[in-house]
Amino acid sequence: MQLKFTVTLFIVLLAFCAKQSTAQQKIIAAPPQPQDTVRVIQIVKARSLREKTIDSVTTIETAAGDAVIKEGLTTTYCDSVVINRRTNIVEAFGNIHINDNDSIHTYAQSLRYVGADRIAYLKKNVKLTDKKGTLLTDELEYNLRTGIATYKNGGKVINGQTILTSKEGTYIAETKDVFFRKDVYFKDPNNTITTDSLQYNLRTNIATFIAPTHIVGKDGSITDTKSGSYNLSTGEAIFDKRTTYRDSTHSISGDQMAFDKKSGLVQIFGNGKLVDSVNKVTVIGNEIYLDTKKNSFLATRKPVMILYRDGDSTYIAGDTLFSGLRKYDSLERKIAIVKDTLTTTAVIANDSSSTAGTNVKAVNLNSKDTAVRYFLAFHHVRIFNDSLQAVSDSLHYSTADSTFKLFGQPLVWNGKTQVAGDTIYMYTEKQKPQRLYVFYNSIVISQTADQLFNQIGGRTLNGYFKDGTIDYIRVKGSPAESIFYPQDDDSAYTGMNRSSGDVIDIYFVKKELNKVKFINNVDGIMYPIRQIPADKKTLHNFKWQDARRPKNKLELFE
Repeated sequence: MQLKFTVTLFIVLLAFCAKQSTAQQKIIAAPPQPQDTVRVIQIVKARSLREKTIDSVTTIETAAGDAVIKEGLTTTYCDSVVINRRTNIVEAFGNIHINDNDSIHTYAQSLRYVGADRIAYLKKNVKLTDKKGTLLTDELEYNLRTGIATYKNGGKVINGQTILTSKEGTYIAETKDVFFRKDVYFKDPNNTITTDSLQYNLRTNIATFIAPTHIVGKDGSITDTKSGSYNLSTGEAIFDKRTTYRDSTHSISGDQMAFDKKSGLVQIFGNGKLVDSVNKVTVIGNEIYLDTKKNSFLATRKPVMILYRDGDSTYIAGDTLFSGLRKYDSLERKIAIVKDTLTTTAVIANDSSSTAGTNVKAVNLNSKDTAVRYFLAFHHVRIFNDSLQAVSDSLHYSTADSTFKLFGQPLVWNGKTQVAGDTIYMYTEKQKPQRLYVFYNSIVISQTADQLFNQIGGRTLNGYFKDGTIDYIRVKGSPAESIFYPQDDDSAYTGMNRSSGDVIDIYFVKKELNKVKFINNVDGIMYPIRQIPADKKTLHNFKWQDARRPKNKLELFE
């Protein structure tokens, strides 16, 4: 009875199935079999060859002493071998070394090959290595028919500086894929990975995550994911399911994420979230792009940014949100940004005198606590804070002076007061409004309890806040105009005063307009409350737009 053979790494093991009759070279050819290849096995040498009859139907053959078997370009070395021709089982012992054309080398101390199943079982110090990787285990099962090797009692794969260990593993020779299962541990110079299951390709050097996976970078960063792939050669990673990443300064999460280590780019898709713990900024959006080298981000698809300061929060929404760093030269007498946090930022001004009377703050360049960054928002911008709400077409915010600059039909609300103009600057401190400056076509509208509207308009406007509430406004114009409904001692409205002057000062008490003062070139008329002409009730640019006002922070997420 003769065996049939298939071309494979372990084909040489079948050399032991040939019938030996001498101690030197002997050629045995298996007759042709359907769907298989005829193999020629050469017994190169052995110190002794023996044949022993066990019973009337069983004869075993042994070769011992530095046995060498060769098949084609594959050579096998071992101390001894036993062949049972009736059961088609081959057993080899001691210092087994299989050399496949100097490309793949396999080592073991014990080998049992079952010809009927074409399965080889290797034990004790098993080592399989090629020019790229090495597999180490104590027991290895190799199926010659499928080209699949498995271990079930612990194994290790070494590929350059990458080491992977697990309790169980499966190696597919054709694709160079290794599937690791149970207590998987991955280590390379940049990352340490622990998981229950992992796929790794020796040819492409790509690790594929197929179970909950915990990744720790050499910089201390932590990534948790359930599905994705990581190219160890290029540093590119793609995560398909909900993934979170965090380091000492920020964290990110999203339904899908992509990293590129070389470029420093991160892409987040679906329920994305970016938290900058140093600058105390959180960004939420369905599409976020982060540049870790330039310390910038761009968010779109319903993005919302949250600024945290001293227990207070400001929510900003728009079609697109962007944040980055800008470097000013000394001629601008501005600030020079040197570092930041989506890492850390620092600023410096020319000198203390250059910032006197302005909102630019001179700061220590070496101060670790200084964090300067600018934010941009484009189209359908909405802002919500407990003290103040606003809308505009676009926005610029700088952490250098905590100033919100609103462009494109901006509106600001504080209590029952609405402020409008071509451009509005809001100066804040600790997320609380401190001063308001309106450029051109400025108008302040204050709604009374009886649905009447006090109005003051002019060219420019300066407003000042106290404890987050509007306290005083000065309007300048050519001329400045006002409509004011005075009240008597019983709080009844006595009429409507329409006046103008070079300057108008407005004073508020408990968020409501209390007093109006005119300066220079004052002119006005008082109308009885029931005799007010319809065309005199409003200034030319009057437009009460409370419907556009964000009523709560949840509106910004809709």
